[in-house]
Amino acid sequence: MQMFEKLKKMFLGHSSNNVIESKAESVPKQVRYTMRTGEPVETDAVFDAWTSGDLAHMQGALAEKTNLVDRHFLLMSLVDQSYKHRKDDPELEKLCAEISEQHIQEFPEIKPALAKSLDGILPRVTTFQKYSTLLTEQNNFDRAIEVCEVAISHGLYDGTKGGFEGRIERIRRKAEKHRA
Repeated sequence: MQMFEKLKKMFLGHSSNNVIESKAESVPKQVRYTMRTGEPVETDAVFDAWTSGDLAHMQGALAEKTNLVDRHFLLMSLVDQSYKHRKDDPELEKLCAEISEQHIQEFPEIKPALAKSLDGILPRVTTFQKYSTLLTEQNNFDRAIEVCEVAISHGLYDGTKGGFEGRIERIRRKAEKHRA
């Protein structure tokens, strides 16, 4: 019975009289790292938010200062999550548009840090394709084409056979049908 009490105290933090003992002082804070530009960097609240996949958590981290790579992934993750549910909730459609505009506006500053962190190669930035699709759904064809042109100017590719150029052509065809 004495061994059970010792194990109970060790794992549950309380003795046989059920008084909880604080172990917080003896447990050091866990530090996590990620790689940024080839160097280990301590993760922060923004990293935790964008890797959580939780929309509210990500929105709460928007005002936090962080490195540009984590800023990029936070914005892109917010766009991805809100885009996914845009048809179910008009507020998420609005959020998707707002964060997309913000990401596109900040991208010229983010781009060099992102390219540096990935040995000069830019990843697929889904914000541009998702936002152009959202704008097309809203019949805002001119802005959808502008978004694609901005993506092209940054040397981005959307993962489709025709790239952003093909996307522009498809948007133009939809615009013509809509006007007819």
